[in-house]
This record gives sequence, structure tokens and C-alpha cells, in this order.
Amino acid sequence: MLTHPTFDQLNALGLQGMAKALRELLDNPEATGLGHADWLALLLDRETVHRQDKRLGARLRHARLRHHAVPEDIDYRAHRGLDRGVLSTLLKGDWIDAAENLVICGPTGVGKSWISCALGHKACRNNRSVLYVRVPKLFDELALAHGDSSIGRRFKSLGAVQLLILDDWGLEPLDAQARHDLLEILEDRYGRRSTIVTSQLPVSAWHTVIGEATYADAILDRLVHNAHRLDLSGDSLRRPKPADQA
Repeated sequence: MLTHPTFDQLNALGLQGMAKALRELLDNPEATGLGHADWLALLLDRETVHRQDKRLGARLRHARLRHHAVPEDIDYRAHRGLDRGVLSTLLKGDWIDAAENLVICGPTGVGKSWISCALGHKACRNNRSVLYVRVPKLFDELALAHGDSSIGRRFKSLGAVQLLILDDWGLEPLDAQARHDLLEILEDRYGRRSTIVTSQLPVSAWHTVIGEATYADAILDRLVHNAHRLDLSGDSLRRPKPADQA
């Protein structure tokens, strides 16, 4: 068998997964006992996995998740009010298909950002587009986009992603431009895409943070009324444990 031309052809056709699998099979003496159909099935399976991994890598790079958080590493032992059943349902992602939102509230350090990133990672695995942004940084970037006339493109990209994660909401009151921009984003996504918001503040305090009654009513109506809720509590998980509890 002329293996070198075969490898060249596979790589030229973009079948890197098959090329790698073929090399491994040729180096494995036990593979000589396999029939042609078995070889073909193994090659196709490896190519499929290779392409899935490439697509997942691209989705994760686009998502820019703050934490390398995966569902399998979620700690349900910590006393923070995290319900395993509720989170398991959220990880399935039906709420994303239904264009519903998720609000995660709780004090600093209880894992709000980490959980949102784990949900984002699972959404990427499920072939959904995801984008993570910290709200203070987002408003800074939008202010610059207004200045260089790229705001339209930025709004379009924020509206298109299937799951938008807005982390650290409510750290400071919104000014008039931020209120307007947030309403534009949420209006574009309402009923079409899903949004996760994490905040140290309870939802009851958000009206004050937004700062203007008409905008506040409009923003909260589009964000909260169809939202699932995770209300976390407890001590910061970043705080070092005493030696006898470590």
C-alpha cells in the first residue's frame, strides 16, 4: 500500500482525522485482523470526532469564557444553595432553545461567574454560539464603538450569539448611554436569544442601578420576566479554609 501518497491525499482533502487514524492503524499489528469495512468505520469515526473537536475549539475561542469551567467540575458540596436538579435541567439547554434568560445572584465569591461559564461551556458542546463579557468592560467598549462608528456591527454581533453571558452586572449605576445601549441589546435579543446575567445585587435593587424609571421598566421587562433564577448564598469559596477543614 502506497501510504505516503494516501496521507498526502487525505491531508489535501482536509481529512486530518482520517490521516492520523490511518497512521495509527498501520502502526498497530492487531489492526491487520480487521476487515475493510471495520477500517473504514474507524477512519470515519476518527474524522467525525476530529471535526467535532475543531468546531468546539472554535466556539470556545469565540466565547472567551472567563473560567475554564466544565459541568463535571461543579461542586455541589459547598453550602451556597445550589440545587443539583435545577442546574442539571439548565445544563440540558432547553431554555436556550426557548430563548429564555437566566439570572444568577449572590454575594461575591460564591461561584456565579464560574457557574455561568460552565453553562456556557456546555452550550458550546451542544453546538450553540456563546459570548462572555463583563458588563463594565462591555460598556467601555460600546462607548468606544460609538466614537468610531462601529456600534452597529457590535450590536449586531451581540444580538446574533445564541447565549450571551453578562457578568458582574450592577457594580455601578448606569449613565444615560449605558442605559440606552443595554436596552438596545436586550430588545434585539428578546424572544430570539438567551442571556445569562450574574450580579451581587438582588433583582429588587436593579431598578435603582438602572437609574431612570422608564428605561428600568423596559430593561427589566425584557430581561427578568421570562428568566430562570439561581439565588446563591454563603461564604466566599475563594476564602482559605481553616487547616482542620481543608
